[in-house]
Amino acid sequence: MKTIIKRVGTTYLPVSNPAASSIWYQEKLGAIENYRDEDKAILDFANQSFFLVKAAPGEKLGFKDFRGNEQFSMTFEVNGYDQLELLHKTLAENGVNVGEMEDRGHPGHNFVFADPDGNIFDVWSELSPTYKEYFGAK
Repeated sequence: MKTIIKRVGTTYLPVSNPAASSIWYQEKLGAIENYRDEDKAILDFANQSFFLVKAAPGEKLGFKDFRGNEQFSMTFEVNGYDQLELLHKTLAENGVNVGEMEDRGHPGHNFVFADPDGNIFDVWSELSPTYKEYFGAK
């Protein structure tokens, strides 16, 4: 069956303080805030909306794999190794908890970073072929 689902439009992230988290995402990742109240903030970046939702204490995005390692559930993409390196350096210089640059044995390189609530994200140096085709990226 051919899917009728076209894209992921919104991602919900658990945060302890929507206002403070919104500022962090704006300053560190260039997000644009569209709405905020005491329970949530709505941001646009990476071609989708992110709802920063006030969560119960200790809640965070992700899961543990069968070895007990904390895993990310989302990978952001940048256009090439130079952009990956620049983002890694910029985040580190701005006090963001970033992991080492990794070669995982597939095309491109990655690194992991965390927001102040411990939500873990991956960044990959390769734009997906579908994105390139749809948006005309080179």
